[in-house]
This record gives sequence, C-alpha cells and structure tokens, in this order.
Amino acid sequence: MVTLVNLRAYWRFFVVFRKFSPLILAYWRDRKRYFLFGGGREVDAETQRERAATLLDILLTLGPTFIKLGQILSTRPDILPPAYIEVLEGLQDDVPPAPWEESRVVLEEEFGPVDETFDDFDRDPISGASLGQVYTARYEGDEVAVKVRRPGIESLVEADLRTIRWSIPLVKRFTGSGRAFSLENLADEFAKTIREEMDYERERAMLEEIRGNFAGNERIRIPTAYEEVSGPRVLTMEYVPGVKINRLDDLDAAGFDRNAIAETLQEVYLQMIIDDGVFHADPHPGNLAVDDDGAVIFYDFGMSGRVDPFIQEKIIEFYVAVARQDIDAILDTLIAMGTLSPEADREVMGNVMELAIADASGEDIEQYQVNQIIEQVESTIYEFPLRLPPDLALVLRVATVVEGVCVTLDPEFDFISTATDYLRDEGYYEQTARDLAEDAGRQVQRTTEALFSVPPKADDFLERANRGDLHVDVTIEDDSNVLDKLAMRIAYSVLLAVGVLSATILYSFADAWRIAGVVLLLAVPLAIALYRSFREKRGIRTTPQFTRQGMKKRRED
Repeated sequence: MVTLVNLRAYWRFFVVFRKFSPLILAYWRDRKRYFLFGGGREVDAETQRERAATLLDILLTLGPTFIKLGQILSTRPDILPPAYIEVLEGLQDDVPPAPWEESRVVLEEEFGPVDETFDDFDRDPISGASLGQVYTARYEGDEVAVKVRRPGIESLVEADLRTIRWSIPLVKRFTGSGRAFSLENLADEFAKTIREEMDYERERAMLEEIRGNFAGNERIRIPTAYEEVSGPRVLTMEYVPGVKINRLDDLDAAGFDRNAIAETLQEVYLQMIIDDGVFHADPHPGNLAVDDDGAVIFYDFGMSGRVDPFIQEKIIEFYVAVARQDIDAILDTLIAMGTLSPEADREVMGNVMELAIADASGEDIEQYQVNQIIEQVESTIYEFPLRLPPDLALVLRVATVVEGVCVTLDPEFDFISTATDYLRDEGYYEQTARDLAEDAGRQVQRTTEALFSVPPKADDFLERANRGDLHVDVTIEDDSNVLDKLAMRIAYSVLLAVGVLSATILYSFADAWRIAGVVLLLAVPLAIALYRSFREKRGIRTTPQFTRQGMKKRRED
C-alpha cells in the first residue's frame, strides 16, 4: 500500500509540476528578469489577479485535494497577497458526483446491503463535493441525509499530501523568509485539516457537541445524527429542508424578517467562538438555510474548529476595543493574538486602523462594518509576514464570510452594533471594566506601599550620611562643576520629597497637623532652592569618567 502511494505521489508530483510550470516561470522572472541575471520586476495588482485566476484553474484541474488546499489558502493572508485571497475565496467545493456503484461499495462495507439497512435509498445524490457526496433516504421511518465519502479518495489525498510536502522547498525559493516560515508549517496543518474532514466520526462528534451547546435555542436548527448508521466513511443525519439563505426573493415571499435572520446568524457565531470554543467553520450560503419557522439551519460540519481560551479572551478584547474605537487596544490585541508583527510600525498601523474605521463608518461611526477592518489587517499581515495560528485563520475567515452573508440579507446590517449588544448582554463589558478596576487597584496598592517604604529608606540614607557611613565611589572630570550642581539638585529633591511625604503621613495618620505644617514650612526653602537651580544658565558639557584609577588619584590629591 505504501509503495503504491509513493508511486502515485511521484506521478502526481510530475503532473503538479507540469501544471504549475507557467506560474513558476513567471515568479522566477519576477526575481531575475532574464532568468539568470537582471533585477527583479514589479508586479501590479492586475497581473496578480490574472495569476490568481490561473492558479484557480490549476487547482480545479488537479482535483479534490488541491481544491481543499485552495480553500485553506484563502484563509491565509500571511502566505498570499490580497489579490489571490480575493480570487480563491470564491473557490467552490462542487465537483461531479461519483457513480452510484462506487458509493454502494462504501455503504455495504460499512453496514451491509443498502436495501436491508435503509427503508428506501435514492441513488441520485442531491449534492457532490470533493471528498464526499450526499444522498437522501428513509431510515426507521425518518427522512435522512446520508453523506458518503468518495471511494478511493484516501489514497489520492495521501499521494497529493506527499506531493505538496515535496513541493514546499521549491515554492520557498520564490518567497521571503517570513512566508517561508508559514509555508514550512502549511503542509502539516493542511494534512491535519483534510484528514479531519475525511473522518466522518469526528464530524458527527463536532455536530453533536455544537448541537448540545444550542439545545433549547429555537432560532437555529442543527440536524440530529444517527450513530447506528454512521461511521468513519458514512454520516447519516436528519434531513432538514429549507430555503437557502441567499435566496432573498424566496425569503421575502415567505414573510421572513431578513434583519432578524442576520442577527441570529451573527449571535450564533459569537456564541460559538467566544463562549463555546467550538464552531462551524464553513458558513457559505450553500451550508445555511431557513426553515418554515424562520430558524437558521446549519449543514456540513466537516470543516469545524476549536478556539483556544487565550484566543477567546483576546477576541473579546478585540471586539470591545473596536466598539470603543480604542486604536492602541486594537493593536495590542492583534499583536497578542499573533496576527500582527510586534515589529510593525505602530503609528502606521494605527493610521491603517483609523482609516479602516473611518472608511467603513462614513459620517456615522456606529455604521461601520468589521469586514473592512479585517481586510485592512489581512493586507497588513502580508506586508509584515508572520504565521497565523490555523484556528485563528479560520476565525478570521468565518468572521468575514458571516458578515458578507449578513450584509446580503440586510445591506444596512450593523455588525458592530449586534456584537456590542451581545457582549453587553453576556456581561463582557462589565468583566472588562472589572479587570481594569482590579489593575487600577493593584497600582494603588503598589503606590501605597511605596509611600510607606520610601520615607524609611530615605531616613536610613540620611542617617548613614550623618554617621559618615555613606560611600559613593565615583570620579569625574568636571571643569564646569556640573556634578556639583547635579548633586545639589538631587539633595534638594530627596530632602524635599522626604519633607512632603513626612508631612503627609503626619497629617493623615497621626493627626499632628501642627507638626506637619512646621515640616512643610521647613521644606519651602528647599523648594525655592531647587527651583532656582533649574533657572540657572544652561550649557552643560562634560566628559565623566568613572574609573578606579581616577578615584585613587583624586583621593591622593
């Protein structure tokens, strides 16, 4: 089996190289105008779009694995420039179905004869995808949808994964060091993703977990899975018909409130990502529908992901910062999540974020839409290369796609307003305020401790100086008496600080206001002397030398 996969991989590598050779030559000329010598070439946006269209055709021609690769690449702005992302986002996982006889073999290997397992089974699939296809059937009197993995897809995918891994060193020659780092990890990440999507037992587990998280929520519907007729290659689910979410005329004819549907969709994804940490990651219109009661139906949980608790916390901070238009907080959150390089120019990035918000909001800052902010961030990510965590890349893609679906439903849909209301209803704004209060409390505590610790230290300093037990080993060539002036200023400052702090403590805690007044009165000459020392003519120039030899010579003199 391994030998067959290797042989197939060698052949696929040859096919892939031949298909990609026009793009390889073009990228080579971008680096060396005459292949072996000459400077690089500038590539304008129109050329990038043409190449992206060529890449799209190549991926479609190479089949299921590369279609999935294109979909993953469309979520990776740290690898591809915006023009490529825009083209690949439209890559649909829609291929001709496999013959029924091939699917029948898979079903019978899992459960035995089809007609004995199911009450009825329609041999014509209702949808076809690169990794599997869906049929309708009846099981124990219920209408069900049966998702069957494509026959033989495993060996093709494994061969293609090896081909992709072998191709990475070649591709890296045409990329910068930052994107090369991302590419080194892409093969393993993609292999993990596509193997998970082929595992229908995992898909069923994710479906059931997400369905449990929304138990009792009548605004959405997630099909029930039938465990007894499901396995690694077959997933049987409740058949839930509905109107596709992008068929606006049909939704209007049924009397549905499209703005309410958009709000439901947005709030569901906020709960998945922020609260639950597990989410449906493929929300394109083909996987979303509306039932007769106006509930949003979710299909196909093959592409789903989890969010690390740390990323969840940072996403909340990001939403709150955007709602408050706090540019510094937005940048801090993006850096903490790893979506923005710490070395990026904060001033430039701040201007990018301000322009994104202003451009999206128009005259009314409350009307901006978050997808434009994300697009600006993604473009900047490419300019400041780094590696996006794969789950975070999925979150960015989901946020963009969901916002697009919501705006299709209602062009006036206010993404930020809905997110803000959700965060406030769930108590996240109060939690943020509480965290800030706790930070402020800790700062006050540190300041109070310093208030009590500084005077004793200063008193000890003066006591040691009075005893002649204070040693400072410095030597400096100072023809302008700069050190003397500096020492006097330090002495005035220390004595004045001790006087003010002592007076404050006496007044606040000992109720000795008369003594405190005397101490403050004695401190007034020090304050005047310190002020006059800074009013003297400037022009300090000196070349201090702190050396043991200099100190010894000064002591001898």
